[in-house]
Amino acid sequence: MARIDKLKEEIGWFKIVFAILIATDISLVAWLVQNYGKVSPRLLIVCTVAVFLVTFAIVWVNRVAYRKIDQLEEL
Repeated sequence: MARIDKLKEEIGWFKIVFAILIATDISLVAWLVQNYGKVSPRLLIVCTVAVFLVTFAIVWVNRVAYRKIDQLEEL
């Protein structure tokens, strides 16, 4: 497989992972907002940490994907 095809496939996989992480992040934030006063503080803390971790993963995947796109431009 040519390098350009490999980069295109990697970018495609990053798009899928990015979409899944976005959907997960939106769901976690929505759950957190809906259940803010109804659940234990421990569960709220766990959900808040999960939101931050998923958001960090979104930023990381986005940066890696843009690096791959930049590599694609160089070819």
